[in-house]
Amino acid sequence: MNKMTGLSAAGSLETLTEPLDVLIVGAGISGIAAARYLRAERPGDSFAVLDDNESFGGTWLTHTYPGIRSDSDLHTFGYSFKPWIGPPIATAGEILAYMRETIEENDLAGTLHFGARISTAAWDSDRKLWTVTATDKATGREHEVSARFLWMCQGYYRHSKGYTPDWPGMADFAGEVIHPQNWPEDFDGAGKRMVVIGSGATAATLVPNVTDQVDHVTMLQRSPTYFRSEKNEIEIATKLRRLQVSEEWIHEIVRREIVLMGHDFTERCFSEPEQVKAELVSVARAYLGEAFDVDTHFTPDYLPWRQRIARIPDGDLYKALAGGKASIVTDEIERFEPDGIRLKSGDLLPADVVVTATGFDLCAFGDVAFSVDGQPVDFHDTVGYRSMMFTGVPNMVWVMGYFRSSWTLRAEIVAKFVIRLLDHMQETQKSRVEPQLRASQKDMPIHDWADEADFNPGYLLRGQHVLPRRGADPEWALNQDYWTEKDEFEAIDLSDEVFAYD
Repeated sequence: MNKMTGLSAAGSLETLTEPLDVLIVGAGISGIAAARYLRAERPGDSFAVLDDNESFGGTWLTHTYPGIRSDSDLHTFGYSFKPWIGPPIATAGEILAYMRETIEENDLAGTLHFGARISTAAWDSDRKLWTVTATDKATGREHEVSARFLWMCQGYYRHSKGYTPDWPGMADFAGEVIHPQNWPEDFDGAGKRMVVIGSGATAATLVPNVTDQVDHVTMLQRSPTYFRSEKNEIEIATKLRRLQVSEEWIHEIVRREIVLMGHDFTERCFSEPEQVKAELVSVARAYLGEAFDVDTHFTPDYLPWRQRIARIPDGDLYKALAGGKASIVTDEIERFEPDGIRLKSGDLLPADVVVTATGFDLCAFGDVAFSVDGQPVDFHDTVGYRSMMFTGVPNMVWVMGYFRSSWTLRAEIVAKFVIRLLDHMQETQKSRVEPQLRASQKDMPIHDWADEADFNPGYLLRGQHVLPRRGADPEWALNQDYWTEKDEFEAIDLSDEVFAYD
């Protein structure tokens, strides 16, 4: 049994000697979805799931800091085919249990191969195969695994470490510096002063959940973030359960309502941004009181949804600040000193422990060295078709979820597309496919992947040079609107000239 999850032992790399129909990279929320769709829709296909970690779960396995929870509701972050029963914002443990049930209910355990670190992925046009080199971390032995189709579900950031800026004087700091992705199992904060650097979902989760472990915690942010504070309950789900409606129906109804409400909220962020801004800030003011400097600490200078809006269920961050167990400082770091952090204002922020909740270290394709017919692939030289397939790269799909909606919504859209694509290739007896610009698109303007004016978190802007590029036409752009994509993907004509087959 797997010590982390209670899952029966997964497969060995040594058993993967024959070319597979599909190789899935990553056993997080996207990879398990991919495996389930293959099992359900194409039961005759051979496939395997490889993951660098010791178990499934991705983010929910590797992140262990206090309070780790979802930042999206589980009715949409969960799968459409498996009802979520519980509060919408869930803990990592609850999400792992849900994923374990998905694996068991769909008989996926034997397809999972853990501790497999992939270093290379090479496409051979003569054989019409991808061959990946994977090292078994337990034995140190390298294995080659071949497949006709490669499904990259490993996410977009490096799980082994997070992003920490190199501030002046860090070596002089006498205390402990921790990134949330590498939270120590034996952490003891008793009597210590903690400073959490950051203002996103991680910082907002950590601060209220560490107050009982340290003497005091201060959230240090360079600039404010928008937060949505809502009751951790879906009222319509509670009412439907009282009416004894089946969980399958509740899941579908709640999912549709949340998707519609999310779409409407996003539309308002662009059609009436100042009003939405005022509403979000007013919630902070209601929790913290008129004496609190909400203008400085919770009023961003950008408009809503240009960066991710973090959720704080039941106002827990605001309550921690209002109760005095936590405080917030908005300033920039001048340097680290032995006793704390010197701010640009000149103030010294005392600290025994500093937590750098400063974002992800972007890793778009899992640090895998890709090649096609012996030539290295630089994904920044490719253009992304619907942010999932790339010019010059055959038989591969990459899952990039939504930032303004739940990641899983797009993971499932892509999964359904892949099933249709594999069916089409089987029916037409084609063994190779890659996207290509239409004849009418040869002069289409090409841009970096992230649009700074639309969505501009730091980790994406820092990693533009490793990301594919996007085109001006919608099918070559990064779309963040599930409401339109759910219909557009279903309407994709697989015989269209945008797909080159042989």
